[in-house]
Amino acid sequence: MSQGTHIQAPAVLSSLAGIRSVYFVGIGGIGMSALARYFLSRGVAVSGYDKTETVLSRQLAAEGINITYKDDVSDVPPQVDLVVYTPAIPKEHAGLTYYRNNQFKIVKRSDVLQAISADSFNICIAGTHGKTTLTTMIAHILRHSGYGCNAFLGGIAANYGTNFWSSSRDVCVIEADEYDRSFLKLSPDIAIITAMDADHLDIYGDEATMQQAFIDFAGKVKKGGLLLSRFGLQKLNAEPGEMQKSTYSLGNNAATVYASNITIDEGGYTFNVHTAAEVIESISLPMGGMHNVENMVGAVAVAKQLDIDATSIKAAIKDFKGVKRRFEYILPPQNKQQGAYTAPVLIDDYAHHPEELKALLRSARTLFPQRKITVIFQPHLYSRTRDFDKEFGRSLSLADRIILLPIYGAREQPIEGVTSDLLLEAIDSADKRLMEKAALLAWTENYATKLDKEFGEVFITAGAGDIDALVQPLKDIIEKA
Repeated sequence: MSQGTHIQAPAVLSSLAGIRSVYFVGIGGIGMSALARYFLSRGVAVSGYDKTETVLSRQLAAEGINITYKDDVSDVPPQVDLVVYTPAIPKEHAGLTYYRNNQFKIVKRSDVLQAISADSFNICIAGTHGKTTLTTMIAHILRHSGYGCNAFLGGIAANYGTNFWSSSRDVCVIEADEYDRSFLKLSPDIAIITAMDADHLDIYGDEATMQQAFIDFAGKVKKGGLLLSRFGLQKLNAEPGEMQKSTYSLGNNAATVYASNITIDEGGYTFNVHTAAEVIESISLPMGGMHNVENMVGAVAVAKQLDIDATSIKAAIKDFKGVKRRFEYILPPQNKQQGAYTAPVLIDDYAHHPEELKALLRSARTLFPQRKITVIFQPHLYSRTRDFDKEFGRSLSLADRIILLPIYGAREQPIEGVTSDLLLEAIDSADKRLMEKAALLAWTENYATKLDKEFGEVFITAGAGDIDALVQPLKDIIEKA
């Protein structure tokens, strides 16, 4: 088996020149798969491992990537120039251990992003929530308008069915991940920060340490570059730096860029955006969630910074189909002309943090004020459930009915005493229950025959685990009823 130089420090991966084969440990992750597609687009031989087969991993295989789902040394390729791994992979992983022991060139996903973006103009979007949608919005506007960009997304853009695309223009739009402090390896020309709420306390320990990482990320903006932050993140505004500073807001006119005249329009919104130079009127956003209006205000701010004209911006937004699992309409609201207001609506969302759930449920309530809202939530990570049980309880209580699934542990081992019962106890609602997946489908089969026919109902699936596998079965049950 060929051997190379074992790489630990990110500075060692100064160039990707000469790399002809790459092996990804954890290739099915949304960030890892974007990098896999990047290398594949450049003619590099790509292979990888993941724990389970998913829709995304099947897509990668169909694109020409060899993927194994068995952690066995005999399955790893004998000759690779580079091994890329995600921090979510257990340290005792057999394939990764073998590569380490044989001194192959091994780097984290963040090291590769650092090398890719070393000499490009970088638009980097960070935040404890909202970053995937905002990253996709920005990249879509740049692509749709003809400006062009290389996009590395943390979700699947519904317009294009992918989380990566390339362009001849040397501009990278990158979702900047705070987990494991990965975003500190990037060098933004434009940095956007959407939120700094406490999260990943298993990594950071406390909220202050986590927020300091975001401040450090803001400090990475190149001299003369732009720091754009959601209005109200005072700690960022107080930081010195040789950069431009700007803010965006849903509707606060104290921000540099903000929205006005927001109206609901058949499950989406129409609004104006005020920038320092102009007012862009009657922007039509065909997706739900008031928080997504705010995200789009941030995207418009970036587009104007790049001198994209208002007509192109409006056309791109009108054609924006959203991001898979971000306020995604699985069963959309019926068109007014069809007169079917009471047909059930099914929304799927990646929300896995209390603030995300709050925004999701408040937006659903605003869009469908008379409908009963049922949220089906799968908690993600034992540590997050333990750290934010009361906050989860308050957010979930905004729904009329709450159905909890067992915790999806992902990279974590169970923590004694930490189960979905913690959240069940914290929810202030009489209509709450805890179910296994099979029981949920059986319950839906029964309940779907009793839907409110006067006002209609809204079902929401939420969570970052494998709850997405239930979306199609739920859709089929509801449609059949």
